[in-house]
Amino acid sequence: MPFSIPRRRLLAGALATLPLALALPGCSPKAEPLAFEGNDISGTHLGRDLDMVDTTGRQRTLADYRGKVLMVFFGYTQCPDVCPTAMAQASQVMELLGDKARDVRVLMVSVDPARDTPDVLAAYVQAFDPSFIGLTGTPEQLDKTARSFKAFYAKEAGPSPDHYAMNHSSAFYLLDREGEARALLGPSLTPEDMAHDIKLLL
Repeated sequence: MPFSIPRRRLLAGALATLPLALALPGCSPKAEPLAFEGNDISGTHLGRDLDMVDTTGRQRTLADYRGKVLMVFFGYTQCPDVCPTAMAQASQVMELLGDKARDVRVLMVSVDPARDTPDVLAAYVQAFDPSFIGLTGTPEQLDKTARSFKAFYAKEAGPSPDHYAMNHSSAFYLLDREGEARALLGPSLTPEDMAHDIKLLL
């Protein structure tokens, strides 16, 4: 047949260029999204400007935790209900993870730096788990960090200037080993759900 040779050459040429095409940027298959129990926030880059101080006085950014999966929570030590419940959940998550917990860090960012001194904050978070890390800082640092996560917090007046409450976000932000935000773990999730999502990133 008169067209058999050109067709054969065309097919051979196409097959020869296939590996090159697959190697070009944007030509590789897109990775399937992970089946998170929480809300998938991959690609939002939330939290990249985390810039706080830990309870030892050391400046901390996401770069300090590279290689670890992070659970980041915004709260305060005098919180009557939401924060202790969340920290207790995180403690259960760490137990469920077993040996894998060594690759996870739980960070609680204080939204009440005026009262949450390093000593107070350290005692609070480590009462739930000795590995938990408390982060505090100046009001400016808190504002920058919270904006980076799009986390809400606001002071609610009390009976006196020293007795007030803080309204704040109640979800954990789950970040992967590269510091990329991946899932939002709301208070309706169980510790088992949270452990499931963390394992997807380990």
